[in-house]
Amino acid sequence: MDEIILANAQLVLEDEVRRGHLVIRDGKIAEIGEGSVPAGAIDLAGDHLLPGFVELHTDHVEGHLYPRPRVMWNAFAAVTAYDAQIAAAGITTVFDSLRVWPDKKAVGMDGDAPLLAATIDEAARAGLLRAEHHVHLRCEVAADGVVEDAQALMEACDVRLVSLMDHTPGQRQFLTEEHFRAYYKKKSGMSDAEMDVIVADRLQAHERHARANRERLVAIARARGIVLASHDDATPAHVAEAVTDGVAIAEFPTTVEAAQGSHGAGIRVLMGAPNVVRGGSHTGNVAAGDLAWRGVLDIMSSDYVPGSLLLAAFALPALVEGITLPQAVAMVSANPADAAGMGDRGRLRAGLRADLLRVSLAGPAPVVRTVWRQGARVA
Repeated sequence: MDEIILANAQLVLEDEVRRGHLVIRDGKIAEIGEGSVPAGAIDLAGDHLLPGFVELHTDHVEGHLYPRPRVMWNAFAAVTAYDAQIAAAGITTVFDSLRVWPDKKAVGMDGDAPLLAATIDEAARAGLLRAEHHVHLRCEVAADGVVEDAQALMEACDVRLVSLMDHTPGQRQFLTEEHFRAYYKKKSGMSDAEMDVIVADRLQAHERHARANRERLVAIARARGIVLASHDDATPAHVAEAVTDGVAIAEFPTTVEAAQGSHGAGIRVLMGAPNVVRGGSHTGNVAAGDLAWRGVLDIMSSDYVPGSLLLAAFALPALVEGITLPQAVAMVSANPADAAGMGDRGRLRAGLRADLLRVSLAGPAPVVRTVWRQGARVA
């Protein structure tokens, strides 16, 4: 069908929510109007119509590849199941966050980025994916070989975003060694003796590789025009380093100080939508709602729960006075699209891509009922 008309909808526009209709023509938004329902329109019965979500950081695909520790699933089946879940959550553009972290000693830390990237590309070429997929490399700067592994992936697939991570004990997310030990012992079930080896190895690797690897990754990404993100910034020094490196996105800053510094420097602050939904960080760091209240939250990411974007977008206006529904929706659509250099999507505006989702508020939580990507129904 060349033209689709969606009528009787609560249109979540850039600065208001307005009842009206939207016309899709040739995959784009052709018209937004009010008044009488056009002939032949699809009646949305008063449901909300939102722009499709743009997800910059989700590692959820890895959980589909490894549904249990050391249990590897069929890669193609894992990718297509993950894609279906992404689309059903209202995400029409997704940056698949793949670990580049060569560390065979750390259980669950060495990802399968080459396999996943190749499989996602294979499924996309076959026309079997519902969402539009791009690659986000999560690069552990203290890991030996991370630069070479990242370069190989950049040659092989469509890398649009690189985040600079450092999970060394005493750094960023883990400002104390005790915090690092407690988190990974719970996650991996390692003994104290095993954890001693990991900690010693990580500290040595950081001393040997972190600075040089970060510098090389920054230079390579900037030469290729790839957007850079910093990860788990905690101090003013981290923010200053991000500014020097030309970072555009601050992922999951762990302190108010770092978030305020990044936002003030023009770096978009990204926090997890699960943090908003749960009312705080599962690792004990700063609450996303606190940053929203301070006016320094720009982007929300689903991180490990795809459906959290929808929940957070509708919850945030009730949690933080002064944030409207259009502003909250922009944090999961327009703002991440802009940060990734994708100005052709993320808003209900004539001329932009018809990436849309219909949301019902009839139950105790918002529910995605229909999703369109470029005018074609995908969920």
